Amino acid sequence: LPFVAACGGMLVPVIVYSLLVVQGTPETRGMAIPMATDIAFSLGVLSLLGKRVPLSLKIFLTAFAVVDDIGGILVIVIFYSSEVAYGYLIVAAVLYFFLYYMGKFGMTQKIFFLLIGVIIWYLFLQSGIHSTISGVILAFVIPARPRLDAGKYIKRIRDIIGDFPVTKSDNIILTNEQIATLKQVERASDHVISPLQSLEDNLHGAVNFVILPLFAFANAGVVFSGGGGVVGAVSIAVAAGLLLGKFIGIFLFTWLAVKSGLSSMPPGMNWRSVAGVSLLGGIGFTVSLFIANLSFAGEYPDLLNQAKFGVLLGTIVAGMLGYMVLNAVLPKVKNK
Repeated sequence: LPFVAACGGMLVPVIVYSLLVVQGTPETRGMAIPMATDIAFSLGVLSLLGKRVPLSLKIFLTAFAVVDDIGGILVIVIFYSSEVAYGYLIVAAVLYFFLYYMGKFGMTQKIFFLLIGVIIWYLFLQSGIHSTISGVILAFVIPARPRLDAGKYIKRIRDIIGDFPVTKSDNIILTNEQIATLKQVERASDHVISPLQSLEDNLHGAVNFVILPLFAFANAGVVFSGGGGVVGAVSIAVAAGLLLGKFIGIFLFTWLAVKSGLSSMPPGMNWRSVAGVSLLGGIGFTVSLFIANLSFAGEYPDLLNQAKFGVLLGTIVAGMLGYMVLNAVLPKVKNK
C-alpha cells in the first residue's frame, strides 16, 4: 500500500507542475521539485500528536516517504548527474553491493559498516549529490536480521551462566575465567541484535539532540539571491504540486489500491487519517530545495528564487493543514 501511495505521490505532483508552466521553457526543468517527501519533518509534525497516532499510520507515512526519496534519488542520478558524478556514483554502487554481500556472508561489525558508509558519503559529496541520500540507501544494505534468534540466545545465556565460576562474594577482582565467561555473554548479546537495529539505537540520541537540530538550522537558512521576485509560474507550480499534487496522488492511489482489492486498509487507519497524512506528504523542504538547486542554480537565479519560495509555501501550508486534519480526526487520549 505505501508503495502504491508513493507512486501517486510522485506522479501527480509532476503532472500538476507541468500543467501550470509553459512547456518548452526553462521552467519545465523543475518538474521533479515537488516529488519527494521530507521524512524527518513530516514525522516531526506527526509526532506532535503523540500517542494519538496509531503505529500503522506512522509506518504508512515512513514507508511512502522512503519510497519517495528513492524515486527522488533515481531522478537525480538519471537527469541531474554529470559524467564526473557518474564515476563517483559507480564506485559508491560497488561499495553498496560489497556491503550487502558482506552482510549476507555474516559480517556484523558495526564499525565496518560505518567506515564504508563514510567513504560512500564522501563519494556522494564529490559527485555533487546531497550526501544525506547516501544514508537512505545505506540503511538498505546493512543487515537487519540478527545472527542469533532470541530463543537460542536465552538458551546460550543460561548455559553460560550455569558454568560461571563462583568465588567468594566479597571478592571485587574477577578471575580470568570469569572475565572470559562474561565476554561470551557480551558476544552473544551482540549477535542477538542486528547491526541495523543496533546502529539505529546507538545513534538515536545523537540524531535527536544534535543532528536533527543542526539539520533543521542549516536547511532553514534559505537565501534568496538575484533581483527577481519570488512569485511566479514556478513558485505557484511547486506549491501546488506539493499541496494539491501530493494530497491527490497519495489519497487517490491509496483509495484505488484498497477499493480494487490490491491491498487492505491497515488496522487503526481510516480514510480521514489517510487524508491527513496525505497532506503531510506535501512537506518537501530539504529534498525539494536540493532538487530546486540542481534545476536552476547558476543559470536561472530568478527561477531558483521562485522555486525556493514555492517549496517553503507548499511545505508550511501542507504541514499546518495536515496537523489540523489529523488533530481533528484522530481519537482523543482519555484522561485517567
